Amino acid sequence: MKYPKIPPVPKSELRAALADAHEFTLVCLPSVGDLPIVHLPAGKTPECDPPLWSLGHIAWFQERYGLREESGAGSQEGRSLFDPAKVRRPARWEASLPNREVLLDWKLGVRDRLIARLSGDGMATVEDSYFVRLAVQIEDMQGEAMIRARQVLGLPAPDFGPMLPVPGGAPVIGDVAIPAGVHMLGASSKDRFFMDNEKWGHGYEVKPFGIAAMPVSNADYRAFIDDDGYSREDLWSRVGWGWRRHIGADHPRFWVKKDGLWMTHVFDRLARPDDDAPIVHVTWYEAEAWCRWAGRRLPWEAEWEVAAQRVPSPDHDTLHGIMRRYPWGEATPSPTQANMDGLYGGTVAVTAFPDGDSGYGCRQMAGNVWEWTASGFDAYTGFVADPWKDYSVPSFDGRHGVLRGGSWATRGRAAWTGFRGIQPLDRADAIAGFRTCALQAC
Repeated sequence: MKYPKIPPVPKSELRAALADAHEFTLVCLPSVGDLPIVHLPAGKTPECDPPLWSLGHIAWFQERYGLREESGAGSQEGRSLFDPAKVRRPARWEASLPNREVLLDWKLGVRDRLIARLSGDGMATVEDSYFVRLAVQIEDMQGEAMIRARQVLGLPAPDFGPMLPVPGGAPVIGDVAIPAGVHMLGASSKDRFFMDNEKWGHGYEVKPFGIAAMPVSNADYRAFIDDDGYSREDLWSRVGWGWRRHIGADHPRFWVKKDGLWMTHVFDRLARPDDDAPIVHVTWYEAEAWCRWAGRRLPWEAEWEVAAQRVPSPDHDTLHGIMRRYPWGEATPSPTQANMDGLYGGTVAVTAFPDGDSGYGCRQMAGNVWEWTASGFDAYTGFVADPWKDYSVPSFDGRHGVLRGGSWATRGRAAWTGFRGIQPLDRADAIAGFRTCALQAC
């Protein structure tokens, strides 16, 4: 099985990551009392996966790719039920899944075998470094998928314990000016870890542009709604207007009008949208329409990456050579730099976390809310699928867009500045909003 040769990782680091990912999964997984959902709700397939299927998929993936085993604790049943290439989403809701305890036992057994494989001190093999890190990445992503499922299904929020105080900050008004230059878009073989759709790094010419220092807020988006944005065909693309008419959309996915006021469903409760928090759970079509209404545009993913990753040159006239894995540097997020890892329980004000500003001064380009880009999800030049061939290739279909940055429910280690989130253009279950660019360069 061919795989990317990433730098070796200490065994202790991989063991700790496996244990930490498991604990996060337990928090994200709905409890037994919250899991009567094993069949289609109201006869309709929701956008999300059943949380129990996500749990089984983690065990299947760690066994198949972490341990590189064709069979084992999950055996044939696991391969048939939890391989996403064999069981598509509608069938996942219709399948008779093992119960929570059976799946947890399977998952714990696989995890323990992985940890035993990594016993002792020193560095893991190059092979284990890649495959175990990949297994942790998939578990982290499934944890966020379980949180999304809780939202879609109206289940209680995960209990992350006492919430930390949010690091506040002053608003950063207006656009940040980014100069022209050639940006290396995509991964290098020397990077510590990457997913296959980041391969391979290639030169991308960036023209001067201006990008908003902060994401679009609920207050910003509500102005579009109040200005009849959903009923003005001129603001929508042809496909977007067709989507809006097909589902009858006249407000974001989880918003409702009650006693003349906008409210939003937040897991199993109804709350007033915080004006200063980012708009969330909107489709690409809605983001595009808002931009037309505001005389703005979505950033291309290379532009987004430049604003998040690069450091200004001394003269600010050209793109500098320095590129960062995170907006602030190479270290994974601290609680003062980004709203990630569930530490704050949901979205917070777009002004928060000034310590996490990018080199160019853009705020929250990691965490709080995933951000739509203008780019369709497609293969980079030189793309080669990694061992899990069904991760990216099925989404190179013209119906998926690129999300960047991560959300409050994303693990800090799971979304770096080059990470490309994948989302169908017409779906709003992701914890996704957007920031915008000026039509003309600053």
